[in-house]
Amino acid sequence: MRPFRFGVALYVPGSREEWVAKCRRAEDLGYDVVGVVDHLGRAAPVPALLLAAEATERVRLNTYVLNASFHNPVLLTRDLVALDEFTGGRVEIGIGAGYVRAEFEAAGVDWGTPGQRFGRVADLVTEVERAFTGRPRPPLLLGGRGDRMLTFAAAHADTIALTGTAPGAAEGRLALAGPAALAERAGFVKRVLDGRDAELNLMVHFVRITDDRRAALDAAHQLVPHLDVEELGSLATVVAGSAEAAAEQLLRTRETLGVSYFTVLEDDLANLAPVIEKLH
Repeated sequence: MRPFRFGVALYVPGSREEWVAKCRRAEDLGYDVVGVVDHLGRAAPVPALLLAAEATERVRLNTYVLNASFHNPVLLTRDLVALDEFTGGRVEIGIGAGYVRAEFEAAGVDWGTPGQRFGRVADLVTEVERAFTGRPRPPLLLGGRGDRMLTFAAAHADTIALTGTAPGAAEGRLALAGPAALAERAGFVKRVLDGRDAELNLMVHFVRITDDRRAALDAAHQLVPHLDVEELGSLATVVAGSAEAAAEQLLRTRETLGVSYFTVLEDDLANLAPVIEKLH
């Protein structure tokens, strides 16, 4: 069974000093990976990770995840090669298809069909693999929900990221998949891996470490109203309760779904820390 890894996806740009402080705090709190999202209005991934490398000593640095539609594959890969070199090989490359249509429109990028968006991911992965021929390639993370993307990830990725979301997330809303749907996706990945070893990652969308679990789940329900409180309490993507209970939940998720690498968003940076302390 794989050991746990914990990542945080940062996104609020802020000043240089603020960014450095956040990255150092993540390392001090025990996170293994500092990631940067790829959304308009957020921190630009490559320069943000370069600064994160200068500010830290131990953590891995990943793009979580690059929107393949936003980038020219050849030019982006040039930057990723340089980033890998300048960070001493601490980079992990995460790539996805993008899911917020309004961002495509704001950037003047054709939304296209699901097949076209998948094709852009495949083109970028091909270019990354070509650019690192003859040298160690950084670990590759591919994330998604559909059969086509997960099958492709099973063939190419070192880490497969399960989104834990439902179709409503395609419009930029937080829509979480129920436990049966997430278990089905994890089972699908296991089948298409066909014995090949790969790490499984999951985004935990809500973390509250508290003695009042019911109040925390009520708060989660305000963010995810399409699921009732009881359903939210059974989700791997929602962590609410004491640090001990949360640690037990992640142990169960690793046992049942095979997920050993958990990522939270910047808002939950401090919230997950007590759980990391118990599981590292």
